[in-house]
Amino acid sequence: MTTPTTSPAAASGKAPKGRAPSSPPPTGRPRGGRSRIRRQLPVSPWLFAAPGLLVAGAFSLYPFLSTVANSFTDRRTLLPGRFVALDNYREMLGDEMFWIGLRNSTLYVLGVVPALVVLPLLLALLVEKQIPGITFFRSAFYTPVVASIVVVGLIWVWLLDERGLVNSVLEVVGAGPVGFLSDQWLLLLSAMTVTVWKGLGYYMIIYLAALGNVPRELHEAASVDGAGPVRRFLTVTLPAVRSTMVLVAALSSVAAFKVFSEVYLMAGPGGGPAGEDTTLVMLVQRTGTGLSGRVGYSAAISVVVFAVTVALMLLVLRADRKEDA
Repeated sequence: MTTPTTSPAAASGKAPKGRAPSSPPPTGRPRGGRSRIRRQLPVSPWLFAAPGLLVAGAFSLYPFLSTVANSFTDRRTLLPGRFVALDNYREMLGDEMFWIGLRNSTLYVLGVVPALVVLPLLLALLVEKQIPGITFFRSAFYTPVVASIVVVGLIWVWLLDERGLVNSVLEVVGAGPVGFLSDQWLLLLSAMTVTVWKGLGYYMIIYLAALGNVPRELHEAASVDGAGPVRRFLTVTLPAVRSTMVLVAALSSVAAFKVFSEVYLMAGPGGGPAGEDTTLVMLVQRTGTGLSGRVGYSAAISVVVFAVTVALMLLVLRADRKEDA
């Protein structure tokens, strides 16, 4: 009986020359499994985003594309309409009410945006201090934001009516009743006042968040150098919140150009005296609703409103980039 001998190569664990090393024992996982997993991974983020994308597509993208398509037709409320190319846009150029709405919407932006950029910043500086009772004032300033625009509009209509509180006080001091809701320009100015009053608290919160990120060391260093409150505001606070001011300007300009509720509630469906206070969004609502509503023409005005709001956003951002340069 012979005893098998073990070769030195086998004893050292090395395979002899010219022979491939033995493969490791199978682990039960297929060799191509990892590559297949890597190929399947990019699908997972889309599965998580699918519900949100479906909602956005159904309620945002599809209505937008449908509006653009309808703007090239003569569709009405109960009629499908036919393709008319640019006829709606040509008619728009000759429509006096369109130019009145464009004028009023532009004036609204020019009157509201500067106030909503500056006044909330000053209000945020007042309530920024951590003193007893300051939470009450912050809540009071923010209350108009959460109030319904219908309720706010009706309150201001009651205040500014010819028999309202404001005119009653003016009659007592001998100033006589003022036609806040009957004069073309006073009505538009009154609607701007309501918009500014309701938006102060919202933009104040944005400014408070920005002021909280301003380093205290900068204010302390400016104080040591002898800078007063106004000097610190101009040299420290304003540069620190400039990007926030650009954001507020962009948001408020878009909202002001698309104004509807304030003017509608104070001027009525007709848009004030002879319709002179009609805005573009009110014109969209007026021409596109009802059994005989001109949906195609209303969609064309909506496209113009969208284009102008995008242009406003780009204009504000371009001005900010020029200042950075």
